[in-house]
Amino acid sequence: MKALDEVVELLTRLPGIGKKSALRVAWHLLKSDRSYAEALAERILALKASVIFCSTCGSYTESDPCPVCASPSRDQALLCVVEQPQDVVTIEASREFRGLYHVLGGLISPLDGIGPEKLRIAELAERLASGAVTEVVVATNPTVEGDTTALYVKRVLESSGVSVTRLATGIPVGGDLEYADRLTLARSFRGRVKL
Repeated sequence: MKALDEVVELLTRLPGIGKKSALRVAWHLLKSDRSYAEALAERILALKASVIFCSTCGSYTESDPCPVCASPSRDQALLCVVEQPQDVVTIEASREFRGLYHVLGGLISPLDGIGPEKLRIAELAERLASGAVTEVVVATNPTVEGDTTALYVKRVLESSGVSVTRLATGIPVGGDLEYADRLTLARSFRGRVKL
């Protein structure tokens, strides 16, 4: 069936969905009533239409600037640099960090053709020009790419006079912030070290 094969092909592009899982989802959609499938399709389209990038931090938001950047209660002197917008959600769930965020949009990875110029590092340097930020916490994943990016960010920010710290080693090497539990993140923030 061509229609089923096309849906399965699209579903396998989702992270963590193999062909068998995609087929199970497609069969489930076929068995469910039409209103469910229509509502799902509408919500996916609405998600794409209403979620944008914050012009300040680069995180996902429905309003610009995002609620974190717009909040006067956040510590304006503390800036956490992360790889992806979902890392902001993960860190916010820990309730340990009260500063602002800066999303790089990826990590330096020469093998994948991603150099520093493809990341939001220039925007980070611009944000620090105001002098309001006194500490930058680099919260990239503890991988080769994450460490490379952290060292590059440190080098770029050295002349700014800002203290650059890194999350402590509470997060396992090779792990992702997205999958870290709240306690591990809390300990990582409390034990951050100079980079």
